[in-house]
Amino acid sequence: MVIVAGHILVDPQQRESYLAQCVGVIEQARQTAGCLDFSLTADLLEPGRINIFERWEPQAAVEALRGSGPSEEQGAAVLAPRSRSTTPPPSAP
Repeated sequence: MVIVAGHILVDPQQRESYLAQCVGVIEQARQTAGCLDFSLTADLLEPGRINIFERWEPQAAVEALRGSGPSEEQGAAVLAPRSRSTTPPPSAP
């Protein structure tokens, strides 16, 4: 399993419109084979922060979705991307 967790920073006045533009991406991701969870949410404390959480299995599934990347408009709106991908250790039998 692959977990992607982190956040991006956008102009606080653009956060709601940024999230609205992401609805199609979220729908596409959740319909992708191997997607166990995918969410982008507004942070409750920081007005320009969007939290990212994804769970995938296997690694190839996440790589397939990442191939397209964000649109130019979305990429331009991101002030600071901060995310991390990790593969948790296998569960004990």
